[in-house]
Amino acid sequence: MRNFRQAAGPLLAFLLGLGAGLLIAWVIAPVEYVDAAPSLLRADYKDQYRLLTASAYAASGNLERARSRLSLLGDPDPVQALTAQAQRALAAGQPWESVRLLAALASALQNAPSAASLPSPTLAPVLFPQGETTAVPAAPRPASPSPAAASSQAPLAATHTPVPLIPPTPRPTRTPTATPGALFALTRQDVICSPALPDGLLQVTVLDAARKPVPGVEIVITWNGGEEHFFTGLKPDVGNGYADFIMTPDVIYTLRLAPGGTLVSDLAAPVCQTEGQETYVGGLRLEFQQP
Repeated sequence: MRNFRQAAGPLLAFLLGLGAGLLIAWVIAPVEYVDAAPSLLRADYKDQYRLLTASAYAASGNLERARSRLSLLGDPDPVQALTAQAQRALAAGQPWESVRLLAALASALQNAPSAASLPSPTLAPVLFPQGETTAVPAAPRPASPSPAAASSQAPLAATHTPVPLIPPTPRPTRTPTATPGALFALTRQDVICSPALPDGLLQVTVLDAARKPVPGVEIVITWNGGEEHFFTGLKPDVGNGYADFIMTPDVIYTLRLAPGGTLVSDLAAPVCQTEGQETYVGGLRLEFQQP
């Protein structure tokens, strides 16, 4: 019994100390984070931060400020993070306005060049023809010269210093980019017959003028009694400029890219046949590109 009491004493003291420490750390004086960096936020708070940033960009149009705010999250690829969040929001049934804001900011970041990639301005030198001279004024006269000094002083003459010809600095060559605000036009429409694909799959690909995929483009599809909005870039494993929609057989659809763009009408799921003459529902593939 004595040995048990001797062994239980340190154990009881340890448990009491542990309980007191947890009580202080969790209840009495818990740790409070003040002015923590956005990169230390929880994943759900980071999602709220991105959505607030996208809302602020939609109101102000200041892309550089939005880019600076997103950089505080420490995401390796802010465009990919925005499109992934938009995809999660769409799958969770969140308001499509939130999805649109996230996709619009991702599209703006994708298309706009970063500040580091812009060419630095070069001062153009002033050129003179060979042999032309410039006049250098002599030292100024005294403020109040005496009459005697004025009569004895030689007249001041301008000296002529030749200026050498400076070779011109070549200007940087501009790299062609997508025209901001240019409307996307339908460049290709194909019927896809593949039993491996879902029935009635409508595939849409959006490219810029350099044929690079463009995420965050809103697509509006309507039919008799219905309308749906979806966005490119929500399936980055397929492509940043890719979006799809499942068409119902025997339903006629009309599709357009918002805002503006080519209006594509009379879209319907085609009927395809296998080698054994069995019929199944095929799909369509549309490609849009900026001029």
